[in-house]
Amino acid sequence: MTVDVVVCGLGPAGRALAHRCLARGLSVTVVDPAPDRRWTATYAAWANELPGWLDASAIAATVDQPTAWGTREHRIERAYAVLDTDRLRESLDLTGAEVVADRAVELTAGTVSLASGRLLSAQRVIDARGIARSPALAEQTAYGLVLDAKRCAGLAPLFMDWRADNGAPEDAPRSFLYAVPLGGGGMLLEETCLAGRPALDGTVLRERLVHRLRSRGIDLTGAERVERVRFPVEGGRPGRGTFGAAGGFAHPATGYSVAASLAAADAVAAGAAIWPVSARAVYRLRAAGLRALLALPPTDLPVFFDAFFGLPTAAQRVYLSGRTDLNGMVSAMRTLFVALPPTQRRRVAAATLGMPIRSPIRMRSAIMEE
Repeated sequence: MTVDVVVCGLGPAGRALAHRCLARGLSVTVVDPAPDRRWTATYAAWANELPGWLDASAIAATVDQPTAWGTREHRIERAYAVLDTDRLRESLDLTGAEVVADRAVELTAGTVSLASGRLLSAQRVIDARGIARSPALAEQTAYGLVLDAKRCAGLAPLFMDWRADNGAPEDAPRSFLYAVPLGGGGMLLEETCLAGRPALDGTVLRERLVHRLRSRGIDLTGAERVERVRFPVEGGRPGRGTFGAAGGFAHPATGYSVAASLAAADAVAAGAAIWPVSARAVYRLRAAGLRALLALPPTDLPVFFDAFFGLPTAAQRVYLSGRTDLNGMVSAMRTLFVALPPTQRRRVAAATLGMPIRSPIRMRSAIMEE
């Protein structure tokens, strides 16, 4: 039997797409080796990115003005929503879909071959299985601990904090502190390597997080719940047959993909084309921005983010969110370039254009790149 849609992969993107296909009355088959597995990561989004159809119970907490630190404090004029992972999964109801606990091994535009030997047929096949790890791809890594918020009194929610109080040597690849409320009295404190090829491993990040928290007067008991993160921030393939991170929805500069996937799920379910020329151009510009970040020496990174969070609010939003605003993206990148110190401009320009940087002094990457 040929169904309307087969979705491979039941992470947030794949489950959201299948849910919206069902809402449109389509016949849906979903494929995942472990369809009932819980999601263990914490997902968050800018509040105005979330679609109106999303169940309000999926939002665990909202921060009206999160803080960012480079070398100085910045207040981000934009509400930030932290999602309740379990409620998000439950709200993306799959009642009516055929759920196949199997591994997709070969996909075409209209068929899926499974590891069991079964062949599925559909009017559309969509790959939402994420991006396979590879040494060639930059990754984001993080090590986090969940604490009672009372133990973090005085610590404001942090989108990113690049201050150098995590014990790392000055010339070492940088990581930042991410701190958000989880609702129910919990708070996630996470040491994050924004991107690296290879990225910092969990052992290094754990040592930095413990040092940073102790330096801020936050003691640990050893009984805290641990959250570990590792995923590629590049390697997606934009197109009609892919979705979520696999389809180019991961933002190279932040790693975020869930909100963009939720926002686009209805359009993809309806069969609309979601990759116009402008969206593909924005995607390439963000990839160029990742190259620039990987090229900066360690001491430059906090200064770079001072310049970024000093941009007008509209420019920040275009760079962090909009998928199709090419003119806005070009304007934001131009404004950021002008705001950078002269010593950073040459390196950023060369990396953005993919040009080798020749220097008599070998400088380590601000994030991590061999």
